[in-house]
Amino acid sequence: METVGPPYASLGPDASLSAGIQRFHARQMQLLDSGEAEAWAATFTEDGLFAPPSLPEPIHGRAALAAGVRKAHEELAAEGEARRHLLTTAAVGDPEPDGSVRVRSYVQVVATRRDEAPKLMLMCVCEDVLVVEDGEWRVRERYVTRDDRP
Repeated sequence: METVGPPYASLGPDASLSAGIQRFHARQMQLLDSGEAEAWAATFTEDGLFAPPSLPEPIHGRAALAAGVRKAHEELAAEGEARRHLLTTAAVGDPEPDGSVRVRSYVQVVATRRDEAPKLMLMCVCEDVLVVEDGEWRVRERYVTRDDRP
């Protein structure tokens, strides 16, 4: 059997874009879940916006993002709970004229306490605007909505 080109070459350039964004999201969620606040915040642009459903107003900027993750991780650790954010089914849009890319994903948040079964806490939709800075993907804007709330 003759092969032509590298594997998945027939999927086109968007396959490479999607794979890169998937790697970015995987790393980002693992940084979040491990409490690496500054490293997670650095995956956003300096003035990045994060609008989670748990807060009345969006969070702006890396310093505020890191402070929020640090506080949440400390509280969860004190309660003996681990959280895992499972970002799946990422639909990657075509690059915009400014180079940004819109990505819409589903996010499951699973909570586990020692000696207890894991529990699905939340099912959310995550809408990102990603940009490349210094050769790395960064979140410029992230809006998260919960399926159980309007």
